[in-house]
Amino acid sequence: MTKEPAAPVFGTEQIRRARYAVAVVFAVHGAVTGSFATRVPWIQDHASVSAGQLGLALAFPAIGASLTMPMAGSVTHRFGARTALRGLLALWTLALVLPALAPNLLTLCLALFVYGATAGMSDVAMNALGVEVENRLDRSIMSGLHGMWSVGALIGSAAGTVAAHIGADARLHHTLAALLLTVLGLVACQGVLDLRSEPDEEPPPRFTLPPKSALAIGAVGFCAVFAEGASLDWSAVYLRDVMGSSAGLAAASTTAFALMMAIARIAGDRVVDRFGAVRTARVGGVLATAGGLLVVLSSGPALALCGFGLLGLGVAVVVPLAFAAAGRTGTNPSRAIAGVATITYTAGLIAPSAIGSLAEATSLLVSFGLVTVLAFGLVLGAGVLRAGDRKVAEGGAPQPAPARSPAGG
Repeated sequence: MTKEPAAPVFGTEQIRRARYAVAVVFAVHGAVTGSFATRVPWIQDHASVSAGQLGLALAFPAIGASLTMPMAGSVTHRFGARTALRGLLALWTLALVLPALAPNLLTLCLALFVYGATAGMSDVAMNALGVEVENRLDRSIMSGLHGMWSVGALIGSAAGTVAAHIGADARLHHTLAALLLTVLGLVACQGVLDLRSEPDEEPPPRFTLPPKSALAIGAVGFCAVFAEGASLDWSAVYLRDVMGSSAGLAAASTTAFALMMAIARIAGDRVVDRFGAVRTARVGGVLATAGGLLVVLSSGPALALCGFGLLGLGVAVVVPLAFAAAGRTGTNPSRAIAGVATITYTAGLIAPSAIGSLAEATSLLVSFGLVTVLAFGLVLGAGVLRAGDRKVAEGGAPQPAPARSPAGG
C-alpha cells in the first residue's frame, strides 16, 4: 500500500496570495475561451467549412483533451505544480493563434486538436491547485475561482465582440490576445503553491479510469458543461443564422452568456454556504431549462439573448460544486477530482461537435432543444452533489476535506 505523503506546510499569507494567483490563472484560461468563441463565425468563413464540417472540426479539441488530460498528473509529479502549470498554461494561451490561421478543414482539425490538448491539461492542473487552496483555507472558494474563469471569458468575449463589430482579422486579434495572456499567465503562476511530490512517491499512472464515486457526479457536470460549451461556441452562430442578427449582435450573445455565468459564480460561494449544494444546483437547473426554452421558442434576437443569459446563470455553479463533491467523496479524492475533470471538460469539448452534427442533420433549433433537455437533467441529478456540501444534511457543521497534493491525481 502506498503511503499518503504529508501535505507541505504553507503560511496563512502565502496561501492567501496563492488564492489570488490561481484566481488570475482561471481568468487567463477563460479569456482564451472567450476570445476563441466570439470569432468562430470568422474562423468558419475563413476555412470555408459548412456547419457540419465545423462540427466535425470542433470534435478535435475533445480528442486532443481526452488523449492528454490523463497526463496532467504525471507532468505535475515530474516538474512540480507551479512549473507544470506555468508551462501548460503558456502552451494553451499560445494555442489560441492556431485555429484562425487554418485555411481549410484539415488544418483546422489539426489546430483544434492542439487547442484542446493544451486546454484540457492546463484545466486539470489549475483545478487541482484550486481544490488544494480551498482545502487549506477550509472554506468554499471553487465557485469564486470559476467565477474568475467566467470574468476572463467575459473580457475575452467582449474584446472579440468589438473585434467582430469592426471587422478585424481574427489572425491579428488572436495573436495580440495570445501574447498578452501568455505574459499575464506566466506572472500569475509565480504566486501559486509550489507543491512537489515526495522523493520516494510513486508517479501516478499515465491513464486511469475515473472511480465509481466520480461517475454520477461527472454525469451532472456533463449536463452543465455540455450546455456551457454549446452556448459559448454556437450562440453567435445561432443568432446569425437562425435569427438573422448582425455579426456584432451575434457575438454579444456569447458576452451575455459569459456575463451571467460570471455574476453567478462570483456570488456562488455565499449562496452555496447558505442554501447548500443540492438546492443551489437544482434551482440552477430550473433557470437553465427556462433559458433553453426561451432560446428555442423565441421569435427574435432579444429574447434569444435573454435565454442565453439564463442558461449561463443556471449552469454557472454546477461545475465548481462537482469538483467540491469529488474532493470529498471516495477513498482517493485526488483521483476523483481528475475523473470528474475529465468527464466534465470532455463534455464541453464534445458539445460543439455534437451541436454541429445535429444541426447539419436537423437544425440549430433541434440542437438547442437537446441542450434544454440536458439542462433539465440538473434538476433531476442535483442530489449527487450532496458530498460537496460544506454543511451536513443541508444545515450542519462544515466538513473540510483533507489536504492532498495534486500530483497524486
